[in-house]
Amino acid sequence: MNAHIENTHFNPQRTVAAERPVDADHLRAALRTLGGGVSIITAGEGEARTGATVTSATAFSVEPARMLVSLNRASSTWPVVERYGHLGINVIGAEHEGLANQFAGRGGLRGPARYNGAEWTTAVSGAPLLADAVAAIDCTVEEAIERHSHVLVIGKVLAIRIGAGRSLLYQDGRYHAVAGTG
Repeated sequence: MNAHIENTHFNPQRTVAAERPVDADHLRAALRTLGGGVSIITAGEGEARTGATVTSATAFSVEPARMLVSLNRASSTWPVVERYGHLGINVIGAEHEGLANQFAGRGGLRGPARYNGAEWTTAVSGAPLLADAVAAIDCTVEEAIERHSHVLVIGKVLAIRIGAGRSLLYQDGRYHAVAGTG
């Protein structure tokens, strides 16, 4: 196999893009360019249920099975996760865009009202899980690391349910459906 590799040279004086000040607005602008999978984080029971839409849910470890979620400490979700010690990670598809908006707080819905318009089940941990999620991962809180404005929640995976469909992505302030390849 003959692969041709172009000879390139690193030039530390050459900048490709204009550098920006390191501040919250520029960091948000930079991160908006990064597409992320959309998940709804759920926690609590009964009238104490709440949740949030995030792009920060990801695998922390597959052996042992652990998830990582970043939650804003000032959100209504973190105190409920902390109190109940559980969280559901609901990977959602394009058909759940309206639900993603509800859990993002659009329309002013709070707490258990965010669950309206969808079917929910109760996980082993007690966390609510979306019945028709693309995938649902039930976790208990193994560790919470509070730093700055957020808390990094490491979740011990208790159960996994895989549904149908493709996950929804979020980039540049918009949702994007992932097209099938056949």
